[in-house]
Amino acid sequence: MYRRKNLPEQAVEIAITGISHEGRGIGHINGKVAFVDGALPNEVIKAKYQRNRSQFSELKTLEVIKAASERVKPPCDYSEACGGCSLQHWQSGAQLSFKEDMLIDQLNRIANIQSVDFEILPQLQAHTLGYRRKARLAVRNVVKKGGVLVGFREKNSGFVMDMKGCEVLVEEVSCLLEPLRSLITSLDGLEEIPQIEVAVGELGPEKESGKIVALILRHLKNLSETDLKCLLKFAERFEVELYLQSGGMETVEKFFPSDDHERLYYYLPDYDLKMGFHPLDFTQINGELNTMIIDLAIGLLDLDQADSVLDLFCGLGNFTLPVARKAGAVVGIEGSCEMVERARENAQNNAVVNAEFHSADLYKSLGQDSWLSKNYNKIILDPPRSGALEIIPFLLKMNPEKILYISCNPATLARDTAELISGGYKLKSAGVMDMFPHTSHVESIAEFVLR
Repeated sequence: MYRRKNLPEQAVEIAITGISHEGRGIGHINGKVAFVDGALPNEVIKAKYQRNRSQFSELKTLEVIKAASERVKPPCDYSEACGGCSLQHWQSGAQLSFKEDMLIDQLNRIANIQSVDFEILPQLQAHTLGYRRKARLAVRNVVKKGGVLVGFREKNSGFVMDMKGCEVLVEEVSCLLEPLRSLITSLDGLEEIPQIEVAVGELGPEKESGKIVALILRHLKNLSETDLKCLLKFAERFEVELYLQSGGMETVEKFFPSDDHERLYYYLPDYDLKMGFHPLDFTQINGELNTMIIDLAIGLLDLDQADSVLDLFCGLGNFTLPVARKAGAVVGIEGSCEMVERARENAQNNAVVNAEFHSADLYKSLGQDSWLSKNYNKIILDPPRSGALEIIPFLLKMNPEKILYISCNPATLARDTAELISGGYKLKSAGVMDMFPHTSHVESIAEFVLR
């Protein structure tokens, strides 16, 4: 990495001709590629160097000389510096079209599929602000900035943002940022608290979308009795559930309320489901869009009582249990034994009797597990960013009539699409869903059928 003193100090004027997959404007300086944070296609901007590498330069927008028609005023005052969002200066519909173009481009380049070869599904979008119900907030005492900071980290930096609120966090969490700063400032152990995990649950459909916030406070040393009393008063005053974590995951303990009920909930009323989860469990951060994706998946699967469905990477049953309401039988597979237990718990609590769950490492050679010997005519895939390449040979042997693939990485989706096509499947439809508005993250869905 070049030291700052080696960077050109004078700002440069650049015509932006494209945009990268990370959401940075692309231009050229004396024939050399330049990636410009905060710039949009068809703009002319003045920018400052951040890094200067042999093959390309990285810059930051200082002034917009000629603005794109899709440029908007960011809804958040911190968007220019905060690493939580990167595209707030772009109209939300244009952001989603950019993500759709990225999906189509990856399918074309990696899987050799043209957009005319499949149906492009309508773009799926919910509210673009106040949507984020899970987050990891950094904490640091920075004397030169006035004391304790609580928030996301700055772009391309380990520094913590000096922020009083956040437009993408649910309101119940955003309004806690300043009180949390005051709380930690008052603690004897303020230098030993590096982060706070946040998870938000729902109080129930009848509660008019009321929410409950859980905070998991990480501390590197034991807290004093005085600090514990301060934490208790804070939790009582703001009516939050508070957990303490002194080491690894096994050290997480509920501090307030003083009960052993370590569950939050989200609801899927159209399927009569109440989904329980531990605050540190993986759940989709955008609850409203998650519900829309489930509805879309159920529609694309076109389920009835004759269907037997396999749900791979099922987590706590987010798709499995809604599918169970429509299909004859469904089996969910997940690598984490703890999440499998959570899924079974959710099935039992919702009186779902036609779903079963098993733990298996889907990235290793599968053995003779009982679930492998069953017949499935429809399969759901919802893998992590690395995709599902290792499991595809097993899917091809199962020969299901339909495979529904939910992806958080268009590159691995396109790679796996090529494998499925070579195995006898056709990409029938695909589309994007705005799970992470104002970021370059692309969530997509693809429907495959036997040729």
